[in-house]
Amino acid sequence: MTRMSRARVARRIAAGAAYGGGGVGLAGAAAMGLLLAEVRMARRLVGNGTTPHVPQAEGRYGHVYATPDEPALRLVMLGDSTAAGQGVHRAAQTPGALLASGLAAVAERPVEFRNVALPGARSDDLDRQVALILADPGQVPDICVIMVGANDVTHRMPATRSVRHLSTAVRRLRTAGAEVVVGTCPDLGTIEPVQQPLRWLARRASRQLAAAQTIGVVEQGGRTVSLGDLLGPEFEANPRELFGPDNYHPSAEGYATAAMAVLPTLCAALGLWPAEEERPDAFRREGFLPVARAAAEAASEAGTEVAAAVPSGPKGPWALLKRRRRRRVQVTEPAPVTPSP
Repeated sequence: MTRMSRARVARRIAAGAAYGGGGVGLAGAAAMGLLLAEVRMARRLVGNGTTPHVPQAEGRYGHVYATPDEPALRLVMLGDSTAAGQGVHRAAQTPGALLASGLAAVAERPVEFRNVALPGARSDDLDRQVALILADPGQVPDICVIMVGANDVTHRMPATRSVRHLSTAVRRLRTAGAEVVVGTCPDLGTIEPVQQPLRWLARRASRQLAAAQTIGVVEQGGRTVSLGDLLGPEFEANPRELFGPDNYHPSAEGYATAAMAVLPTLCAALGLWPAEEERPDAFRREGFLPVARAAAEAASEAGTEVAAAVPSGPKGPWALLKRRRRRRVQVTEPAPVTPSP
C-alpha cells in the first residue's frame, strides 16, 4: 500500500471514528477468517497463554533533584502489555521506569510515576484506565504516555472503534490539563512465528491503524510517535537481541530502544527540549503536512513524531512531522525508586 493510499484509508477510518461509523475494518474480513488457524498457532508459539509478568515500577524517580519549592512531575503510562512492561524481569527495564528516569534527568526534577496499563488491554479499556487517573482532580498528571493497538489488530477490533476509544481518552486527558504522547500501533508483521500471508496482512493492518491513530490523537491535541522500531526493522534484523523470551514482547534492549524514541517527544511536550530542535529541519525531511499525509509518513518510518500545527488548511488540518535525533543507548539502571506514599 502506498503512503497516499494509506493516508486516504487513515482519513476514512478517523472520520468514521469521529462520526460514529463502524464499518471500516483493518483488513478484509474474509481473508482474516481464512487465517484464523494460523493466528491461533502464532499465539501459542509466542506464549500468549502464559501468565503475564509485569515488574512493579511505580514510585518516585530522580529524588536527587528534589527541592522544597518545586513539586515532582507526574508521569502516567496507559495501554497494553507493552506500556506495562511485560516480558522483562526488573522494574528498571520497563519503558515506564526508563521514561521516568530520563525525564527526571532532562527536567532536573523528581518524577512521580504511575502505571495503569494492563496486559492484554485493547483500546476499549482506555476508558477505565483514564477514569482511574482522573479520579482525584488534585492529582492530574503533567504528562501521559499511551501505548495501545496491537491487541486491537490481533482481536480484529474495527479500526473506527479502536480510534474512537483512543481519541476519547486523549480528549479527556487533555481537557483535564495533561499533555499526551501516544506510541502508535507497532508493526506486528515482524513477529517471528507469524508466517505469510498473515505476516503481510498483520503489517498492513498495523500501519493502517497507526496512521488512523495519529489523525485521531493529533486532532485532540496530543502527539504521536511511530513505534515501528518496537517490532519493526531493528527487531526484524536482531530478533534474538530485541525480542524477549516469548518472541513477542520486547527484551530490555528493545524497551530501551522504544523509550529513547519516545523520550524526546515527551520532553518537547513539556517544553523541556532545546528551542532549535523544535524548528523543522529540511535536511531530515521535516516539515508541515496535511495531517493524513503526515500520519501515513509516520506509519512508514519508526520514531517519527507528529504534532498539531495548523487547525485548518486547503486539505484540512495540518501537522508538524519531526524526525528527532535518536541514539541507541546501553540499558542502565534508572535512579533508585522511592515508593509513593
